[in-house]
Amino acid sequence: MPTKLLQIPTTDGQADAFAAFPDHGERHPGVLMYADAFGIRPVLREMARELAGHGYYVLVPNFFYRHGPAPLIELPEHIGEEVRSAAVAQLMPLIEAHTAERVLSDADAYLRFLTTQPEVGAGPVAVTGYCIGGLLAMRTAAAHPGQVAAVAGFHGPVGADGPDSLHRLTGEVHFGHAETDMTPEALGELNQALDAAGVGYTSEIYPGTLHGFTMSDTDAFNPAALQRHWDRLLPLLDRTLADS
Repeated sequence: MPTKLLQIPTTDGQADAFAAFPDHGERHPGVLMYADAFGIRPVLREMARELAGHGYYVLVPNFFYRHGPAPLIELPEHIGEEVRSAAVAQLMPLIEAHTAERVLSDADAYLRFLTTQPEVGAGPVAVTGYCIGGLLAMRTAAAHPGQVAAVAGFHGPVGADGPDSLHRLTGEVHFGHAETDMTPEALGELNQALDAAGVGYTSEIYPGTLHGFTMSDTDAFNPAALQRHWDRLLPLLDRTLADS
C-alpha cells in the first residue's frame, strides 16, 4: 500500500500529513481522516492503510501543526491509563487553542489539497474522525455541504456545536458513540436533531464501549467495536462515493 508524508499549505503555515492509497495507478475517491487528540502515530497510519485498501485515498493531517510536527508529545507504544491523564494534560492547551475559526480555515486547506492530488478522482469526498477528530469532521462537513458526501464520527463530541450545525449537512452521516460518552437520553436528543435536519443518518451507542474504543494502542480498545466501526463506515463510503 503506497504511503506518503506530505506538507499541506495553510494560511498559518504547513501542516504535516500522512496519506495512504491503493497501488493501482488510478484515481480514487478522497477521504479526509481526522485523528484523535493523540495524533498521527502507528495505529492511525494502520487505520489509514486499512481504509485505503478498500479503494480510497486517505489523507490524515496533523491538525496541531501550529505547535510543531507530529508527534507533538512522546507517547509509549501502548497508552495505558497510567500515562493517559498526563498525556491529555499536555495536549489540552493545544485542544483549547484549536478554535472553530482555525478548524474551518484548516478544513478549507485540507479539502483543497486532497481534491488536487493526482491520485484523487473528481467528485465528492468523505470526512471521518475519532475523538476530537469526530468534531472536526462534523465541522468540516457542515462548512462544505456540497463537497462532503459523507461524514462519520466515532467516540467524538459530534453534538457539541448544537442542532443548528446539523442543518448545514447534506451528506449521509454515521455517528458511533461510546457507551461512556453518551446516555440513551442524550442520544435521543441528538437523533431528534438529526431528524429535524432532514439528513440521512445512523447514530448509535456501540455496546460495552469506552471512549477511544477504536484505538488499539489504548486501554479503551474494543476489537468488536472496531469491527462494527468498519461495518458501518465501509458501506457508507461505498454508497456515497461510488461515482467519485
